Amino acid sequence: MPSIPEASHLYWPDARSPEAAAGADPTRGLLPWSWAVERLEKSHNYWVGTARPNGRPHLMVVWGVWWEDAFWFTTGRETRKARNLAANPHCSIATEEADEAVILEGQAREVSDAGARRAFVPIYNAKYEGDIAAMIETTDGSAAPAGSALWRVEPRAVFGLNEHAEDFVEAATRWTFRL
Repeated sequence: MPSIPEASHLYWPDARSPEAAAGADPTRGLLPWSWAVERLEKSHNYWVGTARPNGRPHLMVVWGVWWEDAFWFTTGRETRKARNLAANPHCSIATEEADEAVILEGQAREVSDAGARRAFVPIYNAKYEGDIAAMIETTDGSAAPAGSALWRVEPRAVFGLNEHAEDFVEAATRWTFRL
């Protein structure tokens, strides 16, 4: 059973009133974790933010899936984002809809386990109606050295912003994960 992360308000001193920030109910207006999961699962495109070795940011769109309490995506081993992640695994992932944004901060690791790679294929294929197996596996099920790398991003913090909430500022939610 996946653990539900701890929810809290964002630190937003210029937007939250002192009364609301000092309110008696620290959970007032917070979005439920299920709201974030729904958007992580349904988004078609995701933004991946990484840092180049010199510290300059890099932002790119990928396809991916929220699965097993993490974000999974593929990319060519020689792409800028793959090289950035190999040097520095810290990254950000964001869903495509800015009016109901979910932003994940975490650490990526390349998945080399053949069983996990095989299990990922039907989940990805069902979402994108394709066949990614040839890109991430060889015929024996091992990692394809010239193919795409499979990455799993373990969340450390997730932020939810719902423009449609009755009180946008009070609904802005941060979920933190126990390490």
